Amino acid sequence: MALKASQGAAYSRVEGIGAAVPSRVVDNHEMTNYIETSDEWIQQRTGIVERRWVAEGETVESLSLDAARQAMAHAGIEASEVDAVIVSTVSHLVQTPSLAAIIAAKLDTDGAAAFDISAACAGFSYGLAQADSLVRSGAARRVLVIGAETLSQITDLSDRATAFLFSDGAGAAIVGPSDVPAMGPVVWGSDGHQADVIAMNRDWNEAVETGQTSQITMQGQAVFRWATGFIADAARRTLEASGLTPDELDLFVPHQANNRITDSMLRHLKLPETVTVGRTIRTFGNNSAASIPIALDAMIASGEAKSGDTCLIIGFGAGLVYAGQVITIP
Repeated sequence: MALKASQGAAYSRVEGIGAAVPSRVVDNHEMTNYIETSDEWIQQRTGIVERRWVAEGETVESLSLDAARQAMAHAGIEASEVDAVIVSTVSHLVQTPSLAAIIAAKLDTDGAAAFDISAACAGFSYGLAQADSLVRSGAARRVLVIGAETLSQITDLSDRATAFLFSDGAGAAIVGPSDVPAMGPVVWGSDGHQADVIAMNRDWNEAVETGQTSQITMQGQAVFRWATGFIADAARRTLEASGLTPDELDLFVPHQANNRITDSMLRHLKLPETVTVGRTIRTFGNNSAASIPIALDAMIASGEAKSGDTCLIIGFGAGLVYAGQVITIP
């Protein structure tokens, strides 16, 4: 007797995008209350003018729900049509239950499979890769992928190297079946030998014993070298894996880490001037797993990204991990 095997769609595609950012706007002038810095210094080194932090009543859960509902509305589907929920986050501050399970229930999905992943700033691309596999294997027909962070809650506001960088927000995508190729192969990987380059400064046991919060630390120069060298090449390999040439690309949306990193990638990729580049870091800061879908949502809303456009995305961060793919804008 032979086992049955599931068989899904030939291809997958992003059917809808949504995003949610907190109401509190924190400009560079406010950052001078926490660290010795200036608006000019921050803008020159990162491109950030302001960022969003959660206000009272706003949480990683509420942002995730808002982004998910917008993505479902964009895709034109109901929650009951979602078969799986994947949430990438490093700021859901309990080990269990997963944020994904909570989101699946509060959206009134019909008992969708649900799990969280920890891939930091590459988390949205990691989630898309898994959603693509679920849809094509037949394990799910539609998958909700969310990148959500409230990094302001785990940022050391006295750390001049990181305090001004991190922000909060959530972005979501619905991935479903497609009759034509609409999501390229993922190019991803990790380098755990550099795990200490971006890391939490203490584990939970130490946090409990000392009464101190576990917060993000980052070796900025090491990250910059890695991103402008290895990750820039990974972006090139991602485009090659998709079978497209730079002239066939419409959009480039990297993780919003630093405008200087984005500029370096552009030089490496030699993209034509016709390619529109996502740069939402200016107003939203670095919101980790949420940064790419927030940028996509903003570009769709502004008309910079149009349905059918080809878009190269790549995320990179703590782990160190990275992931990228080319997607078609819904």
